[in-house]
Amino acid sequence: MKIAITGGTGFVGTRLIQKLSNSEHNLVVFTRDKQRGERTFPKKAFPNVEIVEYNPLQAGSWQNEIANSDAIVNLAGAGIADQPWTPERKQEILDSRLETTKYIVEAIKQADTKPQVLVNASAVGYYGTSETATFDETSGVGNDFLASVCQKWEATAKEIENTETRLVILRFGIVLGEGGALGKMLTPFRLFAGGPLGTGEQWFSWIHLDDLVNLIQETINSAAYQGVYNATAPNPVRMSELCETLGEVMQRPSWLPVPEFALKLLLGEAAQAVLEGQNVIPKRTQEQGFTYQYPTLKPALANIVKQ
Repeated sequence: MKIAITGGTGFVGTRLIQKLSNSEHNLVVFTRDKQRGERTFPKKAFPNVEIVEYNPLQAGSWQNEIANSDAIVNLAGAGIADQPWTPERKQEILDSRLETTKYIVEAIKQADTKPQVLVNASAVGYYGTSETATFDETSGVGNDFLASVCQKWEATAKEIENTETRLVILRFGIVLGEGGALGKMLTPFRLFAGGPLGTGEQWFSWIHLDDLVNLIQETINSAAYQGVYNATAPNPVRMSELCETLGEVMQRPSWLPVPEFALKLLLGEAAQAVLEGQNVIPKRTQEQGFTYQYPTLKPALANIVKQ
């Protein structure tokens, strides 16, 4: 297959391409910075990877590559908790998802031979936050900023539903791997200064990076997948349990909490992304028969910490 991947040089995209490059697929990786893409995926090590520079906020010749692909994986989007949510940053978070998806949908609609599948990222932020509710794929949308972003993002992707292209939307939980959100937590633990963020009572719906990559690969290959799936492990935990387990695996204390006010000072409204959570169950994903390598937290963390 020819598989087009946006966001391919990011945390999830890099691991996905490493996995897919061991197959007979031809991979087209879209990046804003072609030199960075070529450094990440040097031709000698990745002979079946083509790097295409693009502006995801503008229509362009890159859409031809989308139209001529068999499968598309759309992972593009600005980081959620990297910077304070100024009005400009909120707009960037929204536009980076909606505009890219809009141009992908446009390319699919205009293609003479439609791609077989679009796998579009979303997030469990769709459900809003709660310390008491449990959410699955049938649950309604929340009423905060992240929920609004996810709802609009998914609605844009769903505009291909009347074409022959199969649509899979994966609502990502917090992706655990060497990097990403966990990578930022490992340093204070290594310095014996680890602990929960905020109260520790917030839910943490997570997935190991390898399970996420395997799920994406399965949704590309299996026509049985269609519609929305929660890309989370079947055993979410509270933040306090995450930190306690991480301390145990790293043989470090986990008693030093990061107070809410400190995160709010640092990140402003964006602190919501780490101080509030949701208990998300991957009901449809399990019903589809997906097999998790890491369904529980401790083995997942042990695998990542030893890397």
